[in-house]
Amino acid sequence: MQKKYFITIEELCVKQNIDISFISSLQKIGLIEIITFKGIGFIEVKQLQQLERFIYLYYELDINFEGIDTITHLLQQIKHLQDEIVTIKNELRLYETNK
Repeated sequence: MQKKYFITIEELCVKQNIDISFISSLQKIGLIEIITFKGIGFIEVKQLQQLERFIYLYYELDINFEGIDTITHLLQQIKHLQDEIVTIKNELRLYETNK
């Protein structure tokens, strides 16, 4: 079983110098998952890289939440298509070696 590591939302906001409402808005549109335990909000550490991307898009590039959601969706589609291309290339290699 894989261990999960969490950071409190409050600690994260202090370290990243962001407002808690930013994290709440990301959760509302389904871009991150917050786990509440004894009234304290936590985010899984493996979400931090994606969260840093959201912070950059919002604070540095001034992209709104709808834009961030759209960008995230498009990047997921690109990743899916790239994976599909790799799978198809591997299948083609299999057929080429069987000739």
